[in-house]
Amino acid sequence: MMPLSYANPGDESIIRRIGGNPEVRKHLENLGFVVGGTVKVITALNGNVIVKVRESRVAIDEQMARKIMV
Repeated sequence: MMPLSYANPGDESIIRRIGGNPEVRKHLENLGFVVGGTVKVITALNGNVIVKVRESRVAIDEQMARKIMV
């Protein structure tokens, strides 16, 4: 298990755990990041990532990406 910020572009992974306080977890859930769901890294730059989740592309910063364990 590793943070999403360490995944390579093109990698498709299953979300194993989402950390952070309840507000952060709810925000990520609203964006489509749920445990058991899949996420594909489209591009990564300095820890910031653009991912495909639930047929949408979402950009998240490194701090948020570290809270998503895949």
